[in-house]
Amino acid sequence: MSRRSVIVFVTASASVMVALAGIGFIGSMRLNLTPSEPLGIWRIEPFGRDPLVGDLVFICPPPTSQFEEAWQRGYLRRGLCAGGFAPLIKTVAALPGQSIAIGDTVKIDGAVLSASRVRKSDGRGRPIVPYSGGIVLPGHLFLHSSFASSYDSRYFGPISISGLLGLAKPILTFGP
Repeated sequence: MSRRSVIVFVTASASVMVALAGIGFIGSMRLNLTPSEPLGIWRIEPFGRDPLVGDLVFICPPPTSQFEEAWQRGYLRRGLCAGGFAPLIKTVAALPGQSIAIGDTVKIDGAVLSASRVRKSDGRGRPIVPYSGGIVLPGHLFLHSSFASSYDSRYFGPISISGLLGLAKPILTFGP
């Protein structure tokens, strides 16, 4: 391949990637590259109602020191949310007024949450401090992922619904 052909190919490929990213952003599409939910293309569907337990949602983490540390440790990716974080895809596990107890697993109103083992350290052996538990405050959600190494409300606690982007709907995904 000639040098000119390589330049044309690289330029065309970059243009296509930028165009797809723009279309995805405008069309509320997101690419999930984390194992918390199946890899692939997801759509953000606006809420027509209040969130319910079991809803799979996109939510922006708040720009706090806790989430900045999580990004530094590699638990979060960079993205377009405040603080430069990417939106999280998580399942709503508890709503305002529900009681959260954290031990070896998570209990919501006394019932063990499925696939909620609480880790004492991350994949690199660094200590990870779980949420202390309590009542989910008004305007907050307790979020969960069944992926064992997920960084979710087991560790950061309930999160404000002010960052809620909408329901997460798979478009083209791969894996479980």
